[in-house]
Amino acid sequence: MGQLINGKWDKSSNFKTDKTGKFSRQESKFNHTISKNNPDFMPESNRYHLYVSHACPWAHRVMIIRSLKELTNHIQVSVVCPDMLENGWTFSKNHPPATGDSLYGLNYLYQLYQKADPTITTRVTVPVLWDKKKQSIVNNESSQILRILNSEFNELTGNHEDYYPLNRQTEIDSWNDKIYKNINNGVYLCGFASTQEAYEEAIESLFTTLDSLDEHFKTQEFLVDNEMTEADIRLITTLIRFDCVYHTHFKCNIKRIKDYKYLYAYLERLRTIPAIQSTTYIDHIKRHYYFSHTHINPTQIIAKGPSEY
Repeated sequence: MGQLINGKWDKSSNFKTDKTGKFSRQESKFNHTISKNNPDFMPESNRYHLYVSHACPWAHRVMIIRSLKELTNHIQVSVVCPDMLENGWTFSKNHPPATGDSLYGLNYLYQLYQKADPTITTRVTVPVLWDKKKQSIVNNESSQILRILNSEFNELTGNHEDYYPLNRQTEIDSWNDKIYKNINNGVYLCGFASTQEAYEEAIESLFTTLDSLDEHFKTQEFLVDNEMTEADIRLITTLIRFDCVYHTHFKCNIKRIKDYKYLYAYLERLRTIPAIQSTTYIDHIKRHYYFSHTHINPTQIIAKGPSEY
């Protein structure tokens, strides 16, 4: 998978696990915000650019909020190829609708990181929120980009829909913490575990949380009250990928989402929302996971099913 070390691309680096065999996710390196009160990064139309993968759940959540907040004409997007091998994310156009790098014509995403900081040590991840004026990365942490797009361009677009309302933030944060730990990152803790003990700990937490969500949606339409919030946006991108990838590829195979009556109804309801439906690319999702994770699937054979996909 590779990473940048002191600004140089190292092809040999792979996903890291700790001494217990548990997958260890690195923190994002760029954490700037955009605000009318921030003289360095102010909200402007066509100043910022997103680099995303249609395969990646973290990038998908940002694409959903970009659509919901009517920012598609103000923040343009470059889409990487779903294949991520020794050079990391690439700008190959072999798998439409991958776009290539529409700003600089780069071959690899790591070159964009080098452009932002020639000496950086980091994993090269999506999404990336890029500032065309300063020629640098504003932010590469999806949860922070979600908040930026939710609130900081309202005066520009006239869209004041709020997916992180002040009076619901404590409840949303509680759901976010639980869902990130046990589901969003939990599927990776299962799939990238290098010991049986680490895998069994992760899968127990994953399915205990899925069971509780099924019970929650027995009486609730969304996670918080009766309207979609940031918590739903963060959850749905993992659920979309679950049956077609995580169930098999990451050994999350105790149940499918389809086996949960109320959780599956929630998934079906949300993925018909135009902002979610229009940003979901199952071909990219399946191609990326099965083809790119050669340490899990060395034959790179892409699973055909399930039938609904």
